[in-house]
Parts: sequence; structure tokens; C-alpha cells
Amino acid sequence: MSVDLQTVKRVAHLARIAVSEQDAERMTGELNAILGFVEQLNEVDVSGVEPMTSVTPLEMKKRQDIVTDGKKAVDIVANAPATEENFFLVPKVVE
Repeated sequence: MSVDLQTVKRVAHLARIAVSEQDAERMTGELNAILGFVEQLNEVDVSGVEPMTSVTPLEMKKRQDIVTDGKKAVDIVANAPATEENFFLVPKVVE
């Protein structure tokens, strides 16, 4: 895949980037070099290689998934104008 001058100008327009004629010509070459490198990467045989998220294997730190009230209900409703049994009281808005 290669990029021409018209494609570079169109992408710059879509990205709302002002690109001069000289910069567009330079970017055409740069983008073609990048796409050429990507095509080289596609030629590499990666069958049997597991995907990884890090160079070193990491185990995520996990906590038990226990449902609690957080023991913060009193603190949460402390500044509310009206509460009842740790619930906010609000005026009725639907009849």
C-alpha cells in the first residue's frame, strides 16, 4: 500500500491540520516508509507465538470480590440536607 499526495492532503484536512505543499510531499515519503515497515512486519511468521502485554510475565494483584457497604454510609450522607436511615431524602418530582 502506498500513499499519494492527494491522500496526505485529504487526511490532513480530515484531521484539521494545515499542511503546506512542501510538507505534504515530505509526509508522503515518510508515510510510505512507515507503511513499508508495517508490510515487513506482516511477513514475519508469528504462528505459535503467544500474545503478550509485557516483556516480563506479570501476575495481576487481585483482591477478593466481596460485596460490602463500604462502612462509609454515615460519612456519605453527613452533608445532605435531609436523610433517613443513611438514605438521601429528595422531594417527589413525578406525580
